[in-house]
Amino acid sequence: MYVGTQYFGTSKTEMEFLVRHGVTHFDATVEDMEVDTLVRHREAAAAYGVELEMVHVKPLDNIGLAKDPERDQDLDALCQYIENAGKAGLRGLNYNFCILRADGAGGLVQRTASRRGRGGTTYSSFQLSEYDNDKRYAAGEVSREEAFERAAYMLERIMPVAEECKVQMACHLNDPPAPVLNGVEKWNWPVFEGLKRFSDLVDSPYHGFNFCCGVAAEGLENPAAELPPIVRYFAERKKIFNVHFRNIRGGLHDFCETWPDEGDVNMYEIAKVLYEADYPYMLMPDHAPGHHEDKAPAGVSSRVNQAWAYQFGYIKAFIQALEYERPRPT
Repeated sequence: MYVGTQYFGTSKTEMEFLVRHGVTHFDATVEDMEVDTLVRHREAAAAYGVELEMVHVKPLDNIGLAKDPERDQDLDALCQYIENAGKAGLRGLNYNFCILRADGAGGLVQRTASRRGRGGTTYSSFQLSEYDNDKRYAAGEVSREEAFERAAYMLERIMPVAEECKVQMACHLNDPPAPVLNGVEKWNWPVFEGLKRFSDLVDSPYHGFNFCCGVAAEGLENPAAELPPIVRYFAERKKIFNVHFRNIRGGLHDFCETWPDEGDVNMYEIAKVLYEADYPYMLMPDHAPGHHEDKAPAGVSSRVNQAWAYQFGYIKAFIQALEYERPRPT
């Protein structure tokens, strides 16, 4: 396994920032999903010794909302994206299956007021007691059973294309997991049960997760004890295609996203679980705490900053420690 990242472009500034911090694999931000665009970005990154492995698929809301006939049109578009990714030589695509999009237009996560962190930083946070859970959005009220029916409809359509094109489809967990938010029962709660059920909807080596340690922890009563066996279960079954390596303080219905070294989860234990399961892909930083003075240069990813540099070094140190502790056979 190796350090990676996401939402970076392929400009000189961004590529040199990644190489400077030992990052040689990533998921890129691209203008569109045309083959020529994907190849152009892949070649631009390769010129710096960085491998473009995956890209994020923009949210296709009608799939989660089951709005017909637009749902089938969005699924046709997604299948075309998969074909294009295969032609461009990408390993996979990261996507969201998200029924609740809280702002009605583009929000994929639900949060309340930020909390103060160390050194003047701010932490993204959620407290159910402060959240307007009575509000309803485009999805209306959706049961967990209906959510899984919609997920199965999507997966049965796209996975044959993914298998033919040899493109891994990595689904991100809904953030945060919760029994019910705004009338929608989240499919990934209870966390372990929900992820198992989603994983079992289709039998394919190209069906798996963009596994966010932070999101999984957000839905647990005791993340420190409960998260490692969940990670081990899916890593051993080769169902994890990317890892968002972040930490939280708290758990179900009340948490904040911290620096990785100060949350409730022992992140070295998580890295060790992945290493022992022979997880072969990227460990990515995600959702770094913010600071008003930590600004990226104009025209590049907002992640060209100190917070991401800190997290890259943190992850690389873990990987090196594990390799020294238990070297791979030569």
